[in-house]
Amino acid sequence: MSPAALPLLRIPVGVVVERRKAESPWIDFVWRGTGVLPDEPEMTPWTVIRELERTTLFYAGSATIDLYRSESARYRDNLATGAPSVWIVLTPSEGAWPYAVSAVTADPAEGEAFTEAGANLVEAVPMPEVLHQAIENFIAQHYVETEFVKRERRRADPEALARRHHEGGHE
Repeated sequence: MSPAALPLLRIPVGVVVERRKAESPWIDFVWRGTGVLPDEPEMTPWTVIRELERTTLFYAGSATIDLYRSESARYRDNLATGAPSVWIVLTPSEGAWPYAVSAVTADPAEGEAFTEAGANLVEAVPMPEVLHQAIENFIAQHYVETEFVKRERRRADPEALARRHHEGGHE
């Protein structure tokens, strides 16, 4: 694996998932990621954090947010929105729980790419301030402004565009 493919910083987070009673005859519950906790809490996955009348919050497990130098412009754009997000990706599971935490990312393009697998639940949630600061420091260290260079079009070769005679007598 090339050094460019390795993350320069790995930030551990805990993932919070909500299970809400559905108002539907076809499903019992609606699941969604609702937030990330700084670091990895000392809890076992799928521990109940809070239970309300129709909603239960779970600590679903841990994940790492991997930061790459090549994606620093995307992280910067995420922070520049004024409401930076992280994307929680839950994948269907055959185990005791219907979903497993498969990824958490601060890269908007990667978060969008996870939606291509139709069964994934992908939720953009607010970025905690501690994570915001860590990513801001990463950008300060690794972001390099690249100048936009407009390519010049090649001129068309009129001879290449001339009508050709094909074998067999057809023009």
